[in-house]
This record gives sequence, C-alpha cells and structure tokens, in this order.
Amino acid sequence: MPGKIKILYIDDEPNNLTGFKASFRIDYQVFTALDTTEAEIILEKHPDIHVIFCDQRMPVKTGVEFFGEMRSRFPLPVRILLTAYTDIESVIDAINHGHIFRYVKKPWNDADIMSAIEEANKFYISNSLLTVKNEELKIAYNELDKFAYSVSHDIRGPLSGILGAINVAANLNSVTEMKEMLALMEKSVKKLDVFILSMHDYYTLQRGELQLTEIDMNYLVAGMQDMYKVYANAHQISFTAEVNQQEPFRCDAFILKLILNNLLSNAFKYQRKELDNKRVALRIEVSRGTATFWVADNGIGIPRHHTEEIFTLFFRATSQEAGSGFGLYNVKDALIKLNGDIKVDSVLGEGTTFTITIPNK
Repeated sequence: MPGKIKILYIDDEPNNLTGFKASFRIDYQVFTALDTTEAEIILEKHPDIHVIFCDQRMPVKTGVEFFGEMRSRFPLPVRILLTAYTDIESVIDAINHGHIFRYVKKPWNDADIMSAIEEANKFYISNSLLTVKNEELKIAYNELDKFAYSVSHDIRGPLSGILGAINVAANLNSVTEMKEMLALMEKSVKKLDVFILSMHDYYTLQRGELQLTEIDMNYLVAGMQDMYKVYANAHQISFTAEVNQQEPFRCDAFILKLILNNLLSNAFKYQRKELDNKRVALRIEVSRGTATFWVADNGIGIPRHHTEEIFTLFFRATSQEAGSGFGLYNVKDALIKLNGDIKVDSVLGEGTTFTITIPNK
C-alpha cells in the first residue's frame, strides 16, 4: 500500500485492535500488536512506520516505559499514548522527558485519532528532514576539515619550495645552478596551479546548475586532441580517439569536459616512464539514449585495494606526479549531477580503463 501512512497500534485487548484497524485501514496502513515484544518485531520489519499508538496499561510494561526504551532504538516514529484520566501524571512526566509526542484519552473517537495522526505525520516528516540535514552537515564538516588540512599542506608546500629556491638562488653565480633552481620553482608553481584549478572545479560543481546543450562528440574529441597533442608528442605517448555517435545527445558541456579532462590528464600523467609504447585511448559511443566513454592507458595502474578510495576527496594513490586529490572526487561528483556512473578496471603495472555511462538529458 504505497503512499499510505504506516501506523502501529499496541493494545492487550484484541477487541480494541480489531476496532482500530476496522476504523482506519482505508486511510492508513495499520499494523497491530498485542504486546510490546510483538511490536518490536513489527518495528524491525517496518522501519518506515511513522506513528506508534500504545495503550498505557499494558501487562508487562507500561506504554510510557515501552516508549522510553524504544526512543533510542527507533527514534523516528512519533509516539502517541492512549490513556485514561487516572494516568495523567505519568503521561505529563513522559511528555516532559520527550518519550511521547502527545496523548489521546480513552475511550478515543475517530476524529481524535485522525487529528493525532495528521499532526504526528507532519512532525515525522520534519524530523526526518532534519535528520537528513544533520547527516549532510556532518559530511560537509568532515569535508571542510579535510579541506582546511589540504589548503595548509598543498598551498604551503609549493610556496615553501619557491621561497627556498629563491633563497638559494640569491647566493648563486652559476647560470646552470640558477636554471636548476628555476626548474624547482616551476615544478612548485605547477603543483600550486593544479591545486587551484581543481579547487575551482570543485566549487563550480557544488554551486552550479546544469546548462544543457546538444553535444557533438566529434567536436568534443577534436578539442581534447588539440589540448593534449603537445604533451603527447613531447612525452612520446600515442593518443587515439574514436567516436560512434548515432543520435543527438544533450548534456552539460562544461561538466562533460571536466570529466574527460580529469580522466585524460591522469592517463597522460601516470605513465610508466621507461615504457617505449606508451598509449592513451579515448572511445565514445552514443546510442539508445546513453553515452558511454572509455578512457584507457597502459600506465602504472592502481592497486586493487585503492580502486574504491580513489574517488575520495584528497585521496592520492601515488606520489609519482603532482596531484590535488580533487580530480577523481570531482569526476564522481559531476557524474552524480548527471545521473551517470563510473567503473574502473586496473592492473598494477599494466594500466587502467575507466568506463563512464551518462544518460541523455
């Protein structure tokens, strides 16, 4: 019964359970239990129950005691007590301690119960959203903590390298030695530039909305070939690209370029330097409403135990080249925005292939 609010009613009187279910089964999905033990089993099987009604006068433990115990195990369902006037003091105490949301007097009528359910459901929805937001805040705080460390490490490191090289160069007279210091400074500046560009991509993804346009994959690949042509020739890396686009494809061009650029950049950077036939390959197919991208290389590869971690913010599987730890995290985040998926197949010392699928927008 999708869409109906799930209700659990606990009472040791079978007639009360039958009457409750008969009254509200059309509007709500009603579960009933004769005791608290049965109620716990139902709650474990149906964690999406929104509202729990429980009679105060139960044989083994009172409704207040049951709700007090269930509060930590099942915090989301809203707890409502059914009680007579003689139990009012214990009810007020339970409300003050947060065990129950409200109480309904016995004998109850349908209008009181329905009103209580509607109020409780609104509270349940608000509380659920608050729980989700709290989890999001925890994740954001953890990322902020990592970010603060990374900024202090990845910006301070290259700057220290530049300052150190300047101090050494100030006392040098040899042109050859000064060129060596300039090369060290260039390396530090490039490392800093990579970090800043990756950070820019990160915040663009976090804040930007999708800008959908029709993508010509051949034009996209031509741009990538132009971008990496000089690097590929300088480092003797064969770069091949193949496109098979059988239908129009709509996507965010900036995000798509960001994904491919990050993957291709890694493929070119993490090559086996001693290898003669270094190669990077890009293949794209568009059919049946989906674009599939393969980025493959015969580089250093990724250890099997790191293939899941590589998408974590600031994680680096190798120190062979300067990296920010943003790149593959940005790729994963971008694919979430596009409802896409990524898979990695890698063998250490042999190479890596990334497979990306993105649905047409």
